[in-house]
Amino acid sequence: METGALALDDLSGGLDLYRTLESGQSYLWRRTDGEMYGGAPAPDEWYYTVVDGAVVRVRSRDGRLEWESTIDAEAIVRRLLRLDDDLEAIAAAAPGDPLLREAYEAHRGMRLVADPPFGTLISFICSAQMRVDRIHGMVSTLAREYGDPVAFDGETYHAFPTPDQLATATEDELRDLGLGYRAPYVVRTAEMVANGEAHPAEARDMEYEAARDYLTRFVGVGDKVADCILLFSLGFDEAVPLDTWIKSAVEDHYPDCDCGSYAATSRALRERFGGEYAGYAQTYVFHHLRTGD
Repeated sequence: METGALALDDLSGGLDLYRTLESGQSYLWRRTDGEMYGGAPAPDEWYYTVVDGAVVRVRSRDGRLEWESTIDAEAIVRRLLRLDDDLEAIAAAAPGDPLLREAYEAHRGMRLVADPPFGTLISFICSAQMRVDRIHGMVSTLAREYGDPVAFDGETYHAFPTPDQLATATEDELRDLGLGYRAPYVVRTAEMVANGEAHPAEARDMEYEAARDYLTRFVGVGDKVADCILLFSLGFDEAVPLDTWIKSAVEDHYPDCDCGSYAATSRALRERFGGEYAGYAQTYVFHHLRTGD
């Protein structure tokens, strides 16, 4: 077992691991007490995921971020949790908007994640009209049923399935697992990636709006889901997904940003939120409105 730790004070802006991993950005991590997206913070519990066949467990307690893994995982942890982001500078550069400032103040230390592209793609296809706990349950079920088991520290963990593995699923099987009308979307998208027709990672080097358009070729992916994939997996920090909570924020706080179409409204809100890190602003406002904290 490889272990490591770092002091949270060494990170610009710190790290709130609970808010980072349970703010609706990621469904590829799980919590050892089984209460992810359903309980309060639990500093003694580990969050875990499987990346490239390696189990990675992290927890935040006593002013430190600790990790355990089957490999030397510091670089992976830094990448997945975006520990090199300068949160203080990002928050300081944000517009002096009352709602945005309130959200940044209330949720200090919440970072964007950088999850693997395929798992993020499938997660957000599953997200349509679903609560965060239900989305997490669906994604965890897909890992358990179709992903590789990985032994670590006397426990068995499951990786999220590869495109080839998930493409073997049938619509009926996925409906039986609770995916409902999303089942054919997941099957067809997995087939597209498995046969080389398209891959979400190909959007990484495109211009932002071209990347969003590219991702909508996947079955079950519209503009909002595409923006989530860009923001939480591919490093497009300017992406502003227009979900129900953000649309409510537009109606109540930024009515001048309602431009009649998804692309135009997203563009206007992106400018209102400061451009380069507008996705950070969106994530803070989303979490603030959803939780009421």
